[in-house]
Amino acid sequence: MLVARTPGERRRTRAVAAIGALALLAAGLAGCGSGRTGEGGDGGGLVAGTTDKIFSLDPAAAYDNGSLLVETQIYSYLLNFAPGDATPKPDAAEKCEFSTPTVYTCKLKSGLKFANGNPLTAKSVKFSFDRMIKINDPNGPASLIGNLDKTDIVDDLTVAFTLKVANDQTFPAILPTQAGPIVDETVYPADRVLTDEDVVKAKGYSGPYTIASYDKNKLVEYKAFPDYKGILGTPKTSTVSTKYYATSDNMKLDLQNGALDVGYRSFTPTDIESLRGNDKVKVDDGPGGELRYIVFNMNTMPGGTPEQKLAVRKAVASTIDRPALAEGVYKNTYTPAYGYVVQGMPGASEPLKDLYGAKPNKDAAAKFLADAGIAAPVELNLQYNPDHYGSSSSEEYAAIKSQLEASGLFKVNLQSTEWVTYQKERARDSYPLYQFGWFPDYPDADDYLTPFFAPNNFLQSHFEDPKITAQLTAEVTEPDKDKRLELIKAVQRDLAQNYLPTLPLLSGKQIAVSNPKVAGVPQTLDASFKFRYTVLSK
Repeated sequence: MLVARTPGERRRTRAVAAIGALALLAAGLAGCGSGRTGEGGDGGGLVAGTTDKIFSLDPAAAYDNGSLLVETQIYSYLLNFAPGDATPKPDAAEKCEFSTPTVYTCKLKSGLKFANGNPLTAKSVKFSFDRMIKINDPNGPASLIGNLDKTDIVDDLTVAFTLKVANDQTFPAILPTQAGPIVDETVYPADRVLTDEDVVKAKGYSGPYTIASYDKNKLVEYKAFPDYKGILGTPKTSTVSTKYYATSDNMKLDLQNGALDVGYRSFTPTDIESLRGNDKVKVDDGPGGELRYIVFNMNTMPGGTPEQKLAVRKAVASTIDRPALAEGVYKNTYTPAYGYVVQGMPGASEPLKDLYGAKPNKDAAAKFLADAGIAAPVELNLQYNPDHYGSSSSEEYAAIKSQLEASGLFKVNLQSTEWVTYQKERARDSYPLYQFGWFPDYPDADDYLTPFFAPNNFLQSHFEDPKITAQLTAEVTEPDKDKRLELIKAVQRDLAQNYLPTLPLLSGKQIAVSNPKVAGVPQTLDASFKFRYTVLSK
């Protein structure tokens, strides 16, 4: 994200493959200013709840799920995702297209304005992207536009983005991300982050809602913005309030008691299991995109040679029981993951299922070790984080330890570390094997590949291979859609068979719980991963 999108890590590298700039890593959820700000709401409308926390209302410093929820309501983008659709479509733009292989041109709709009445023009767009890059906040999403060389004003309604690498097929999908909100150049500083209080007061945004009242991470009240003409549509509910909860317990209770209309992020697996059986609420599932996986440190993991280390990785892949984790630990709120790109995403495949089996195969695992001259049991030092990736991580990794040791092929030293220390120590090569999670920035298969496996990738696992780098560059820059999907599948197969630098375990779903009288929830649970209040009504 990042701040990382809890429970999934979202910090990513947006330099295209060979560029591979190191992405910035997560920071703790924090932020200045928590007093109530704004004009006050009317107290009616729809009430939503979440346990996610807002980091910042300024897009230059916002790279987390809590901030994304607010950004989705108050900002417009050149391109955005219509409810129920994960294909970028014009929002503030009238149209966007590649005018040359390295120039992506967007023409704005005429007559656009911010909530404060100021005009939204090409100057606003150029300012927004230039500002994002200039500030380059360590908690912000500037890394997403690492392939952007410059932004030029063609005329009052037209901007041209010049890219460093030609034919970047992911660039249109990046415009609706947290790197893409358009801000008012007359109120946002060009070189520093605006405080939340000033964002609320200045109203230099132009999305479907304005913020009527703001008490950070306690209560945010929204009012429909009548001059929004974008793809999210006219809000079906004119006023929406968001309540923030410390844990899911009280959010669940308020839903059951009718004090809350809809809860989105995050319920525990036990919560979901019990709520599915409660006729006072309804539970909706949607594409999640979240990936949980184990990272192998190529330098410090067991094995005396690269070949032996690969054999250990393959043996682990053949031993872990993903369906047991999905059902036993996560009550089927997660599904087994056998590929590097989550199922449902164009280009997704399941090479690990073919290569290492859908269920544990002790004989295959033992053969990988024996063929490489490795005596069993292999000692594995496995680290996980007990808080950042959800409260069930302890149970998940206890189950993984049990599965590996039950094979007789491994002895697992399992340890946990709090998030701040975890981030520092794994970057210092302290962890030979460790837990990580990922929540995508946008719905494109490359968002699961380049950040993980390009040079200087954010995992800092010491994995880099020229053949994989070349394949990543090829898939990102292939303009033919069908050919690109085949390239994406091919690089996944190569990674799984010949490298296995990470081990995918589970893929998560989006889950929202609501009052049965609330309509529109399924429409916004799509692969764009944006929860839009505009479609909700009761």
